[in-house]
Amino acid sequence: MDTEERIKIFVLSNSLAENSLDKIEAGLSIDLLRHEKEAAKEQDYYAQFDAAFRQEAKEMARHYEVFYCLEKSIRSLIVQIMKETYSDNWWELKVREDIKKNVELNIKREAESGFTERSELKIDYTTFGELTSIVQDSWDAFSGLFKNPKAFSKIMTSLNQLRGPIAHCCPLAEDEIVRLNLAVKDWFRLME
Repeated sequence: MDTEERIKIFVLSNSLAENSLDKIEAGLSIDLLRHEKEAAKEQDYYAQFDAAFRQEAKEMARHYEVFYCLEKSIRSLIVQIMKETYSDNWWELKVREDIKKNVELNIKREAESGFTERSELKIDYTTFGELTSIVQDSWDAFSGLFKNPKAFSKIMTSLNQLRGPIAHCCPLAEDEIVRLNLAVKDWFRLME
């Protein structure tokens, strides 16, 4: 056996061992701290939090990740469509005054807090309900993308309700996990 074959066997064996350890950790709900990032968290007082909270956070992380990607893509899509349809000054031309005022208030409040600005885009300061209104108010721009305005509104309302527990550190019940998966599927089906 030559050196290259030995290296391949070593890598394959290592991969199988890691896979087995992953299954053991999942099956026993333990963390063997095999990953450097996890070990760093432990050193930064993470271990002082209740084990149940840490486990809950680990389980919720995947739902947060899905919703984060979905929400970012929705906001990006709205900006893209509005720019393509109404030009770069779409915000000034097409967004209702009450939404603009609320966004300005959110920006001001954040600036006064002393924290880093979350975004340069005003759309990132809108609520999910305001996003829905922006699309509904300019439905002509979105009618080629979304099948039905009522379906769009219904799916956005469902997503907004699911967003609450995810954004406010509450665990999702099993039914809500199913609902989240269905809502994400509904979102993509809306654009078929």
